[in-house]
Amino acid sequence: MTRLEEIAGALKADRLDGWLFYDFRLSDSLAYRILEVPTAGTTTRRWFCYVPATGAPVAIVSAVEAHRLDALTVRKVVYRSYEEMMRALGEVLAGARRIAMNYSPGAAIPYVSRVDAGTLELVRRYGVEVVSAADLIQRFEASLTPAQMESHHRAAVALRAVVDQTFADIAARVAARKPVSECSVQAFVMERIAAQGLATHEPPIVAINEHSADPHFGPNPSDDRAIRVGDFVLLDLWAKEKAEDSIYADFTWTAFVGKAVPAEHARVFEIVARARDSAVELIEQCVASGEAISGREADRAARAVIEESGLGQSFVHRTGHSIGREVHGTGANLDSLETLDDRSLIENTCFSVEPGIYLPGRFGVRSELDMTIENGRAHVSGEPRQRAIVALLAKRA
Repeated sequence: MTRLEEIAGALKADRLDGWLFYDFRLSDSLAYRILEVPTAGTTTRRWFCYVPATGAPVAIVSAVEAHRLDALTVRKVVYRSYEEMMRALGEVLAGARRIAMNYSPGAAIPYVSRVDAGTLELVRRYGVEVVSAADLIQRFEASLTPAQMESHHRAAVALRAVVDQTFADIAARVAARKPVSECSVQAFVMERIAAQGLATHEPPIVAINEHSADPHFGPNPSDDRAIRVGDFVLLDLWAKEKAEDSIYADFTWTAFVGKAVPAEHARVFEIVARARDSAVELIEQCVASGEAISGREADRAARAVIEESGLGQSFVHRTGHSIGREVHGTGANLDSLETLDDRSLIENTCFSVEPGIYLPGRFGVRSELDMTIENGRAHVSGEPRQRAIVALLAKRA
């Protein structure tokens, strides 16, 4: 079955008349990936591709770039002027009542909000109802092949090894009174990622003490902080295999440079870990029973634990994000805070679970693991998950 036939089948199942794809100057990279069209070459003119539930797909392309959608081998309408483009669009949409486009009402889910408001206005002139393609996008873009899922699991095992190697190196350097800092640890992690045969688009987060209260802190050579006995360390790292279609793994672990973890740090970690596991258990139970579970509901399961502790205002981000060829993928996010993601967590997808509590000026704790849904079961990648803050000097004399 071809990709276009798969799309037509999904449209029939969702009782939609068609899916209208649109791009201008690579404004919608998802359209290329879902249609399996290369992005190489000059792209300076608008194109549309209408895939109906029943009937033949049609491409509308500019005479300047008439080759743009040749990879689809579908009927092509070439326009020169705005009027010709509009006429062609009206003809392909004739008879359609309800179609999908890559947009999100109210920009509720920015990851799928790729079509501009003016283009939506233009399409609606033809009397069609335009609905969000968010669920369709997840089905075709976030649903992983067996090979991709295996690449994620291999990356997860390798990345967990990097976590252990990094904490061991920090402990050894501190014990030997050798220099170690946020930036040097970041460089060490990058070296270990490469040694594992992995790649990443961006260096990891290495944050000590009050820096860890910034969820997206990045080490800065101009203000590099030394790591010493008594410091709290947060490590957030992500990587994947080097093949183009490989899938990321993404973990956050925390450690304390000492023999025993301070009580306040341990208390906050216990709340975060309980919130994390609450979401994990709900997802596992719902998937196993065949019950739909949305990203929004999973987020609420974690958020409720932190709110009950009295620290709800210190949990400033969503519980988790979709993971794919990019570390932040286009599937359902675990989110009832930043967006209201009512998309269901579906088979053959991967996502993070990473609640956090951030106390500005003091420290922040985040505990992140990855999950997959495969063969009707939800699984945690890269076990064992973190159960307590690692006391880096606990085993040293």
